[in-house]
Amino acid sequence: MTRSTTDDALHALARRHLPEDVAERWIGLLRPGLRLERAAEGAAEPVVGRLGGLPELPENEERPVWEGHGPLSFVASLDCAALPSAGLDIALPADGTLAFFFFDGQVDDGEAVVAPDDPGSRAGARVLYVPEGVRLVEHPAPEGIRPYPAIPLTARPVTTAPYLWHPVVHREFGAVPDDHPLRDEEFEDALWELSESPEHRVGGHAEPVQDEVESEVARGALGSPPWDDPRIAQEALRWTLLAQFDSDDDAGMMWGDCGTLYWLVRPEDLARRRFDRAMFTWQCA
Repeated sequence: MTRSTTDDALHALARRHLPEDVAERWIGLLRPGLRLERAAEGAAEPVVGRLGGLPELPENEERPVWEGHGPLSFVASLDCAALPSAGLDIALPADGTLAFFFFDGQVDDGEAVVAPDDPGSRAGARVLYVPEGVRLVEHPAPEGIRPYPAIPLTARPVTTAPYLWHPVVHREFGAVPDDHPLRDEEFEDALWELSESPEHRVGGHAEPVQDEVESEVARGALGSPPWDDPRIAQEALRWTLLAQFDSDDDAGMMWGDCGTLYWLVRPEDLARRRFDRAMFTWQCA
């Protein structure tokens, strides 16, 4: 679907299942994103990046390592100049490369876990930005790391809906009781039927496997206070999805039980190209 058709589908879905005033307010929460899909061989769509393979990094830069645990696996890279990002509401770089790495358990059989509420684990997930003009060289896989199959990616603009428990929904509608139209089972089922898999995405709203990823990251950023701390909801509004990478059979990627990896960033850090301040979380079924 192009963005216009996802717009049409989500707008029609809301107006079919929700009262008019609720539908228009919910539609106002939709955000533009990019869906990353496997590029068909010989297709006209430009390749904007890839899953897996061997990473290309500056010749004087080492592959990221989680000290005391081991090297990170290469997940994906994105060519910022090739991404059709003009329609996004986040300030992605106009050129250069983004590379995503994750400690996926290959070297320790899954013993160490990367989590936003464990500051000591944050080195287990990295996003690196390499500006245009820097010479890149392919880095071989270190001992104990099996590279994922390389899958070329193309991108198409889509419109994304917030998770129904997302902090922006709470900000717009306040506390949403079980009998609220947004909790209607037919509306939730219709939203679910529009989802596609695997859901690799740049920008827009995150597509959670469980609960809102923004709150997980916000709690970690605040030093892991109790979940009922009201600061978490406010802090969650400051974080936006940079990219998510789903489990993908073609790429041999399985994050836990059909899970997804998420990198989020504050818009002001993104504008300053402070990708070192991006936060990571992941969820699985």
